[in-house]
Amino acid sequence: MPPAADPHPPILQARKLCKVYGSGEAAVHALRDVDLDVARGEFVVLLGASGSGKSTLLNILGGLDRPSSGTLSFAGQPLTGVGEDALTTYRREHVGFVFQFYNLIPSLTVAENVALVTDIARDPMPVDEAIALVALSPRRNHFPSQLSGGEQQRVAIARAIAKRPELLLCDEPTGALDYATGKLVLEVIARINAELGTTALVITHNAAISGMADRVVRVADGRIDRIERPERRLTPAELAW
Repeated sequence: MPPAADPHPPILQARKLCKVYGSGEAAVHALRDVDLDVARGEFVVLLGASGSGKSTLLNILGGLDRPSSGTLSFAGQPLTGVGEDALTTYRREHVGFVFQFYNLIPSLTVAENVALVTDIARDPMPVDEAIALVALSPRRNHFPSQLSGGEQQRVAIARAIAKRPELLLCDEPTGALDYATGKLVLEVIARINAELGTTALVITHNAAISGMADRVVRVADGRIDRIERPERRLTPAELAW
């Protein structure tokens, strides 16, 4: 008798992912046989030193890059071996990205920057709702130059979540911020994860941030070194570094 189907299959499932840049003696193995399942609604921290492969992994999970070999699926649908149009649709409809640098358009206001993604989303969140979720309603008509670094990063998060993505992928979202401001940004990401049920993956080299995760995936030399599950998820306010 075949085993019963998993009632809660992973939203992301990676098997034997490899990524090689170049060839021959100059080849760089950025990922080596990575297996990873990510549950829907989970908060995962990818922790590792610079050059460990964590950004390469995040880019492949988000459909920004392709693996050299291995398989990846989202909600049971394959992402490896599909065409560019399918990857574009995946990114547009299911994934929100937040990077270390905010990538806001200087000539647009907060509301206008957030509204950019609502034009291409199937079921977008009202712009003002997304701005309220990151606690920036009083700044909706300000330009990026009138905002602090932390406020600009929160605009970037609002823009990412305005299309209601199932996945929020964050690459060093506090890397350019000071301690106090970084905590405010982490609080916003935690709130999105808790209140909207958005699956969140956060890359960091800061081990202290791992305390707020459901699971911590430690990456070294292109491999998953180990996976840890904290006894209790800390709030960003409880983190110290």
